[in-house]
Amino acid sequence: MLKVNNIEVVYNDVILVLRGVTLAVEPGQIVALLGANGAGKSTTLKAISGLLRTQQGDVTRGNIEFDGQRIDRQSPEAIVRRGIVQVLEGRPLFQHLSVEENLHTGALFRRDGAAAAREDLERVYHYFPRLREFRNRTSGYLSGGEQQMVVIGRALMSRPRLMLLDEPSLGLAPLLVQSIFEIIRRINQEEGMSILLVEQNANVALQAADRAYVMENGRIVLDGPADQLAQNADIKEFYLGLTAVGERKSYRDVKHYKRRKRWLG
Repeated sequence: MLKVNNIEVVYNDVILVLRGVTLAVEPGQIVALLGANGAGKSTTLKAISGLLRTQQGDVTRGNIEFDGQRIDRQSPEAIVRRGIVQVLEGRPLFQHLSVEENLHTGALFRRDGAAAAREDLERVYHYFPRLREFRNRTSGYLSGGEQQMVVIGRALMSRPRLMLLDEPSLGLAPLLVQSIFEIIRRINQEEGMSILLVEQNANVALQAADRAYVMENGRIVLDGPADQLAQNADIKEFYLGLTAVGERKSYRDVKHYKRRKRWLG
């Protein structure tokens, strides 16, 4: 469905951020992209969604295909019309608009009529019943978890076939994180929607995903089925903070992992 083929990304014609990144998302899959801050995860999503060029970035080598068609030279609007939508990190909303008005902005580009948009609005409320209660509330007054529900719901209003989720757990309490990821899994299962998920919380990401990639310094350094990666000794130590016998490591020990990372030889 989605193929990222050996891409390099450069910002401002001089800063090389991605170095030969290759990954794939099959129909109906949840794929997790893991890595530390600055690894290049969000840049990868923006390269796919076309938002990269709005930040003086460009794919200078390789290509990106969706359903066999090259998309890395297309505009963000054209990519959305093809069925790819990105949920940006930080939960950006039109803060002065109501919840329902924000949701409707996700359907602005569609041409299938108001009835179809109302049907999809009900679908959003099916997954996020709390948003129905707050439909007339100003979005800027919502909690972080409620705002995350709105931005995912707004993406659903565009009827995507592939959703790109950037750090959906950021800044949320653990119970809210579990709730959000349960809804993400339901959307995937009930809608058959493919999801490419960028997430620093490796534990919840690997529980939700079918497949995962690990990114370091602009490169993919490890990939495989999510359940297998969850048992990988490097992943346990460097991302879950566990020793080989399952004991929790101290942050002081874990933060020096770059000195002896086995997957980089």
